[in-house]
Amino acid sequence: MHLDLVRTSLERQLRASLLTLRDLVGRYPDDLWLDPGPQNAAWQLAYHTLFFGDYYLAPASDQHDHWPGHRSGVQYEDGIPGPPIEGDDRPLVCAPYSREETIAFCDHSLGRLRAALAALDLEAQDCGFAWYPIPKLEHLLVNLRHLQHGAAQLADRLRAATGQGTPWLGSR
Repeated sequence: MHLDLVRTSLERQLRASLLTLRDLVGRYPDDLWLDPGPQNAAWQLAYHTLFFGDYYLAPASDQHDHWPGHRSGVQYEDGIPGPPIEGDDRPLVCAPYSREETIAFCDHSLGRLRAALAALDLEAQDCGFAWYPIPKLEHLLVNLRHLQHGAAQLADRLRAATGQGTPWLGSR
């Protein structure tokens, strides 16, 4: 298969997933956005999904420039606190990202998508992330699945709470 076709197809599908996340975030009511009732609040799920969607577009784990609005200094790479890690004394508190901040992050990711994909070696047998011992192309497919999974969870929560459905967004 021609790699230009693969790259174009990946860009379209990743763009559609990011546009879906952007749309969902924009339609969340404030009370549902911040509600910690589920295992994690919608803002945490959205930010985690976007963070890794953007992070995994880098050639390797040490070659990623964080979105300028990213807050560091908590236990996990995505800036979202989790259960304490023995011996790790970093704070576990992270202020919620607003819907506006999260949409700005979506826009950042959408704006850099084409250039990020163009910079990747889709034939590389090492994806550049030690915890994923898979080729780069497969890693991008995993990334696409992760974006879609996060969007599906957000859509399900929104529908259950408000009855709103989620439109099918394309990338063209």
